[in-house]
Amino acid sequence: MKTYAIKYVELAEQHAEKMARRWAMDVQNNARTKKYKELDEERIINQGVKFYQNFSKMFAEDKISENTLKYFRTYAQESFAMGIPMDEAVYALILLRRHIWLYAEFQTIFSSGIDQRQALDTLSRTILLFDYAAYEVTKEYQDLMKNKAK
Repeated sequence: MKTYAIKYVELAEQHAEKMARRWAMDVQNNARTKKYKELDEERIINQGVKFYQNFSKMFAEDKISENTLKYFRTYAQESFAMGIPMDEAVYALILLRRHIWLYAEFQTIFSSGIDQRQALDTLSRTILLFDYAAYEVTKEYQDLMKNKAK
């Protein structure tokens, strides 16, 4: 992994709680994630912390592993159990991604004359990871809804 990418994932891991608190505030106040406003803030923060602490492991893999897919299925199961609608759980993922990027930008990782190729590779990898996340979360929610209807 390139130096830039290492800084990027370390940032998420080392500042997981700060990022998760900002994310929690965002999901609780966002019009697209209304259910989060009703939930216990610490429970939401814990969901964010778990994600950010696992992000470096998921990001560093050459290919998306079964462990990563399992993590996203578990995220879906936990969100479903908390009563979060599927669209809000997926949008919360989008906000998780946004907060990684914003925090990295705030820490001036992106403005320090880095190799543009490294920045593009890191962004592409992040987007790919979240594409898989959205797919797995949606698929798991559909299965959970089917099972609940039985």
